[in-house]
Amino acid sequence: MGYKAMSCFFLVIVHILLQTSCICSKVPAIIVFGDSTVDAGNNNHISTILKSNFAPYGRDFGGGKATGRFSNGRLPTDFISEAFGIKPFIPAYLDQDYNITHFSTGVSFASAGTGYDNATSDVLSVIPLWKELEYYKEFQRDLRSYLGLDRANQVVGESLYLISAGTNDFLENYYVLPKRFSEYSVEDYQKILLGIAEDFISVLYQLGARKISITGLPPMGCLPLERAMNIIHGGDCVEEYNNVAKDFNEKLHSLVANLNHKLAGIRLVLSNPYNILWNVIQNSDSFGFDHVATACCGTGLFEMSYLCEKINPFTCWDANKYVFWDSFHPTEKTNNIIANDVIKNSLAEFL
Repeated sequence: MGYKAMSCFFLVIVHILLQTSCICSKVPAIIVFGDSTVDAGNNNHISTILKSNFAPYGRDFGGGKATGRFSNGRLPTDFISEAFGIKPFIPAYLDQDYNITHFSTGVSFASAGTGYDNATSDVLSVIPLWKELEYYKEFQRDLRSYLGLDRANQVVGESLYLISAGTNDFLENYYVLPKRFSEYSVEDYQKILLGIAEDFISVLYQLGARKISITGLPPMGCLPLERAMNIIHGGDCVEEYNNVAKDFNEKLHSLVANLNHKLAGIRLVLSNPYNILWNVIQNSDSFGFDHVATACCGTGLFEMSYLCEKINPFTCWDANKYVFWDSFHPTEKTNNIIANDVIKNSLAEFL
């Protein structure tokens, strides 16, 4: 190879390295808190009936492994991590197959079934949001031992924090159990959840987080389980639940604006999955889906967790034809669509 050719080759390599360095310096890790929409398998390691570490869950994940993700494949956070050039999936913090060397570039503390309200996590004995935060503090200590104080603090400050919760507070708690429903109007309960969300973000900020995304509620009245229970209206979406979700999202938007003004240096965004999922549900054909009111697993009406098992004769063969995998959670294809929309409309500024 001649001198000029070698010089050109060297410049190309330097350019690639600089580009890679730029990506890593902007967002070195994705750190996740929340519920089953982003739980990568933490519930596998606690005493709860809400697990998904068995077939057919995970049948389209790498190697067909049921990791504890409530889907046939990857979650939105996995796709976001890949889009940011970090890694193709984010491991669960309690998974013993991983350690700080893996967690330093992305980790999920999320627990399926949890919510902002501690009473929500009590319903199925899952990890409350405050405990997820304690795990994060533990992670920070390990990160400083692994990377050293200065580099660890840099990672903490430059990482992207994703928070996804709230649906369970309404659908597993407020509208199902009598206590919260009798204590509060839906508007007052929303205020309580928003106050908890504000406190959670404020603590994250105090711990060094600066790039934070809080996820709004989906059209939760259109989940197959809620439609199946809406017999009076012929299995249509439950309009009341969707209206509550839209109202809550508007209030989250105001909270985000307030905290961006209040907390110096924070970059807080609202990632709102409502519109894209509603669009998919209303225009399923244009997205390549054949089934929107029923899920892939079982009859597609009520099955979730242990009711969604490999011996169920009704489970579909091609999950890509379904918007929902089980009665509560989207398929991998839908998760990818949601992730792409969130990246485009909320997270692009962090790329």
